[in-house]
Amino acid sequence: MKDVRTGTQSQWQRKRVFIRTYGCQMNVYDSDRMADVLRPLGYALSENPEQADLVVLNTCHIREKASEKVYSELGRLRDLKAERRRGGSDLVIAVAGCVAQAEGEEIIQRQPAVDIVVGPQAYHRLPELLARAARATDARRADGRRRPGAGVLDTEFPAESKFDHLPAPSDVRAGSAFVSIQEGCDKFCTFCVVPYTRGAEYSRPATSVLQEARALVAAGAIEITLLGQNVNAYHGEAPGSSNVGLGAGSTWTLARLIRALAEIDGLARIRYTTSHPRDMFDDLVAAHGDVPQLMPYLHLPVQSGSDRVLEAMNRGHGRNHFRRLVDRLRDIRPDIALSSDFIVGFPGESDVDFDDTMRLVEEVGFASAFSFKYSRRPGTPGAALDGQVAESIKTARLAALQSLLGRQQRDFNTSKVGATVPVLFAGAGRKPGQMLGKSPWLQSVFVEGNADMIGRLATVRLLAAHPLSLAGEIATDGLPARAGGPFGVAA
Repeated sequence: MKDVRTGTQSQWQRKRVFIRTYGCQMNVYDSDRMADVLRPLGYALSENPEQADLVVLNTCHIREKASEKVYSELGRLRDLKAERRRGGSDLVIAVAGCVAQAEGEEIIQRQPAVDIVVGPQAYHRLPELLARAARATDARRADGRRRPGAGVLDTEFPAESKFDHLPAPSDVRAGSAFVSIQEGCDKFCTFCVVPYTRGAEYSRPATSVLQEARALVAAGAIEITLLGQNVNAYHGEAPGSSNVGLGAGSTWTLARLIRALAEIDGLARIRYTTSHPRDMFDDLVAAHGDVPQLMPYLHLPVQSGSDRVLEAMNRGHGRNHFRRLVDRLRDIRPDIALSSDFIVGFPGESDVDFDDTMRLVEEVGFASAFSFKYSRRPGTPGAALDGQVAESIKTARLAALQSLLGRQQRDFNTSKVGATVPVLFAGAGRKPGQMLGKSPWLQSVFVEGNADMIGRLATVRLLAAHPLSLAGEIATDGLPARAGGPFGVAA
């Protein structure tokens, strides 16, 4: 969970919005875009709900506990709203994101304090929704009572893409920026709600992506991460033939887009997330060997090492397909670090199935990973499957898997000790005089330094490995110069 925080408040901005973000980087990106939509209405970002006129909870629906956290937070906001009203003011509460999309009517019925429920495809309509909510509030005040279920609901999937209506990103944080290039998913994994909450796959036109990327680089970004629910399924409309020699109606794959982004002067790093093994096509594998700006780190969720479970999950690939992908990627980019997602306790998962997952992890070796117990999500096929696994078994399996993955992460970090690598610094560390950044493999690296390093690449000699980070020192010998300052180097 991340809070989208502080912005500069000009004299004419007299309203404040607090946005709390749950879940993935796609939600972080969407929260930033909601802040951009609200800025022309006079909303500046607030540090906390207590100082805000509008609170937006941007939600995630992947796991049951995440959904319940939202309702718990709504209870606290309800009390804050009541306190405001006793003092003669008000607080507007909005729920956005995937929980809003999946449970919109239930949210309004279950928590009448909510004024707006807005799905992921309707953020560009927030100004209209705020106006409707204000009119509804005036009507309720005229009635002298609060009617349950009177909140404003917008969870329609529009015919047009929200990308056509959202404003361009307005800021770059510490040299890094996210660019959403693809939404939705057509894979329909039996455990996943994304096709139902985010809709069908849609890819932004390549021209739009390149324009946004160039603007971000001009604003100071030296690293861009491309985002999508299934980002390597990207097939965006290509620029006109005058630019690339392709006719109307042509499309670019993710690999072609990455190669075009790599031509932007000043863009030193490119990343993308999240991927699906079925869409790791030959040109994308080749790009990992051909494009130096594409970082040697790939998050490639496999979910299970059992062919039987993968089939029940409707993943559309098997264990051997994943292993062959890994081998090809490592052949073409030997230093690539792999990350993945794992679900334990999927309905029907036996001890043998789980052992297959453990063996796959041992065989592949991961630099990092996310692992979870299966959580039944209403409306997904997995929720109705027979053979639901007991919670105690899921807990034991998750502990065993996380122990193995944790050891592999520590081993990977240790393998980098002694190397000299470029690190992009994002901010201060936990100790005074300490700065924190990211290696090419997305490891956290801390060194002694100062705030001048934020948003710049520095050459760092890695000295020691810790379970979740590496300690290093700035390598001053042979440090290349860069216009941005003494700590900037080419990746």
